[in-house]
Amino acid sequence: MKSNSFAMGDTGIQRKLGTICIFGTGDFGRSLGLRLLQAGYGVVFGSRNPKDSSLLPKGTQVLSHAEAAQTAQVIFVAVHRENYDFLGQMAEGLAGKVLVDVSNNLKRNQYPESNAEYLSTLVPAASVVKAFNTVSAWALQSGGLDANRQVFVCGDQCEAKQMVVDIAHSLGLTALDRGSLRVAGEIEDYPLLLFPLWRLPMAIATGLTAAFFVYVLIQDVVYNAVVNGKDNSFRIMISLANKVFPIVSLIMLALCYLPGVIAAFLQLYNGTKYRRFPDWLDRWMLCRKQLGLVALALAFLHVLYTLIIPIRYYVRLRLNDWTISQIKRNKTETLDTTMAWRTDSYYSIGVLGFAFFVLLGITSLPSVSNAMNWREFRFVQSKLGHLTLLLCTAHTFLFGWDKFLRPYKWYIPPGYMLSLILPCIVLVLKLVLITPCVDRTVTRIRQGWERKPAGQAGVNGTTSSQPLML
Repeated sequence: MKSNSFAMGDTGIQRKLGTICIFGTGDFGRSLGLRLLQAGYGVVFGSRNPKDSSLLPKGTQVLSHAEAAQTAQVIFVAVHRENYDFLGQMAEGLAGKVLVDVSNNLKRNQYPESNAEYLSTLVPAASVVKAFNTVSAWALQSGGLDANRQVFVCGDQCEAKQMVVDIAHSLGLTALDRGSLRVAGEIEDYPLLLFPLWRLPMAIATGLTAAFFVYVLIQDVVYNAVVNGKDNSFRIMISLANKVFPIVSLIMLALCYLPGVIAAFLQLYNGTKYRRFPDWLDRWMLCRKQLGLVALALAFLHVLYTLIIPIRYYVRLRLNDWTISQIKRNKTETLDTTMAWRTDSYYSIGVLGFAFFVLLGITSLPSVSNAMNWREFRFVQSKLGHLTLLLCTAHTFLFGWDKFLRPYKWYIPPGYMLSLILPCIVLVLKLVLITPCVDRTVTRIRQGWERKPAGQAGVNGTTSSQPLML
């Protein structure tokens, strides 16, 4: 590799990292060239029009493709697949070079083979590596501080891949080797996926919100219009929304912890941790973070809607009417200690539950979770997470108080009662799992112990089914 020297900082230390060639002078090529230049590499651009170089970083060279290819061992191909034809014509001059394909497509399965595999057929004597296609030009310009630092790498030659990995590391990026060039198609699909882990949580949130909105609409607005002949449709904007958001938030918080409980019981049933979970459970567990963040967003909305209740016209009017009626009747309400305890407990537990909820959301941020060890992260997300679910469930119970004893409108229970079903199931199942006998067995299974078929002797002479104390 031909090497050039560059001064790094004020120390005068000279680094010799070599020269990198880039085919393509678009946004990505220019951003990559600047970043490589700042890291200490010599950068040579290969262009079909070498004279037009006004936008390129200072300190770089611009040559024709053929001339630029002779200056470096590693060549970044930052052009679209439709413009690969010139590479086939240069196949002889590119023999033995490492070609880094950074291209992406406009849609999935656009071509029968990946761009990197197609490039390898055009230049069979070169070592083609797929990398840097998941890093944007903006990420390179920002230094990776506020963007994705991960670079997926695949190729058939280990030496070529290692050279690309070293370059990624020198740019402050994290390289992940995904295997041979056959994986290139999968890597090229990554930038085309639109929030893949958010689709299921958003679908669940949308479905639950729509279902419960219709449910409370029937109970609140339709019932009063049909039975009492009153029009209180104005309650849709705030009152009904403030009923739906906490209901959906509590259910989605329970959905965050239900798959973990199911997984634990499956491990108990199977007697091993080495049996694969069902695909639906795997997918569910992968999107738990997104489920929790959507639930937190709905909880925020609930808090905001609650804060504006005192300034609503309807509420102020009702309060004024009640005050005037009390004055006219010359009546003073006595303090109801039970109601005072109920309301104070309701608000206090709600505030604590929301505070822990926010803490869970903060620790799920990569910048925070990366600073925690596994035990700390597990304590917050598991122990405090279940405590948050318990507090939010208690908050809902205190809201209902004795309403479950009152007659139901059209014989259907209030929405908040339905929202308590799933959290109560999760908490009861978790209570079973933390009992000493069950917890001890689950811990052993997760440490690698396996329950052998009944009748087979264990290491200490007892049957292996005995330790599973259920």
